Amino acid sequence: MKFYPRVTPRLWERYIETFSGLSKEVWWLALITLINRAGTMVIPFLSIYLTEELHFEFKEVGTILSAFGVGSVVGSWLGGKLTDKLGYYKIMVFSLATSGLMFIGLQYLTTITALSLGIFFLMVVADMFRPAMFVALSAYSKPENKTRSVTLIRLAINLGFSAGPALGGLIITTLSYSGLFWVDGITCILATLLLTRVLHPKKTKVQDEILVQNPISVYKDFPFIIFFFAMLLFGIIFLQYFSTVPIYYRRAHSLSEFEIGLLMGFNGFFIFLFEMPLIAWLDKSKFKKVNLIVFGAALTSLSFLILNSTSWVGIVIIGMLFMTIGEMIAFPFSNAFALQRAKKGNQGEYMALYSIAFSFSHIFGHNAGLRLVDYFGFDKTWVVMTALGGLCVLLLLGLKIYMTRNNA
Repeated sequence: MKFYPRVTPRLWERYIETFSGLSKEVWWLALITLINRAGTMVIPFLSIYLTEELHFEFKEVGTILSAFGVGSVVGSWLGGKLTDKLGYYKIMVFSLATSGLMFIGLQYLTTITALSLGIFFLMVVADMFRPAMFVALSAYSKPENKTRSVTLIRLAINLGFSAGPALGGLIITTLSYSGLFWVDGITCILATLLLTRVLHPKKTKVQDEILVQNPISVYKDFPFIIFFFAMLLFGIIFLQYFSTVPIYYRRAHSLSEFEIGLLMGFNGFFIFLFEMPLIAWLDKSKFKKVNLIVFGAALTSLSFLILNSTSWVGIVIIGMLFMTIGEMIAFPFSNAFALQRAKKGNQGEYMALYSIAFSFSHIFGHNAGLRLVDYFGFDKTWVVMTALGGLCVLLLLGLKIYMTRNNA
């Protein structure tokens, strides 16, 4: 009985220590991200909404979600360019406020053409936020804290994501899909108001201002280009958990929207509890960032292969656990790798290309996954996703070899 009182406080102290040393600006940015992310509860249910509420076929849903990806590419590129010219603060304010209004209006679009255009322009505006936020994060973080700062932002995202889908499933069950669009829009606007109050340039302190005299173009940074394609492949398989996998849960295992929301909420809650201690430990270890990204990508790839091992419904939890641990490792260290490389050139341009990798994933990932399911079924689709994950791992290993040989 005396064992637990002595150990638990020490474990709690160690957990709290992993958050120490981060600037107040990073904490405010994390809170704003939490509010914003908690509101984007419509995204995990978008494929179900389009198939069951609006009765679109898989091919049509794939087309609409491709518009999602194209808008994301344009928004990320434009956000990077404007961030380098106008600064991250103005871009974040514009993106949050305008996308909030556009989320509310999206529910009134019901045709393929209208939805495709609406989602395209929404994502152009919404994803301008990402490169601006990354540059702000870098500015507000000391060099030795950047990986943990990225992890804190991810914790905010996943805490919002753990509450968002569960609440979203409850709203769908008790009210309707329309309520999701309203909540999405209102939370974006609330996040904007908080941003203007606590992160106005006159109220913040820059921790790491990087001014490069002769910046190289990100498009001439060969290691970063290899990294870009690896992240593109990783994004394609990861994003299946937001399009094909929810449909798989529903059709192969007969889960309700609320149960799907709880399962995806488990992902966010697990990350909230364990990611920061894990990343703090790995960040102090001798493992190189590329090696850690390889391990995370491998676990995520295996999460799909596991789904084919049995028809037992509990396998979806095991698959989700593999994916969760994989993303817990891959995302923070890929973010940190990109921020580190960005010191060679214009930060907005570098972080835009990093974001664009996942935007391209939206273009190809959702559409390809849904079409594969339509033509070949879920089992063969999961085999293809595992193979793409293997190719991602090979690219990252090639990146490691190139950087070692050329001291890049």
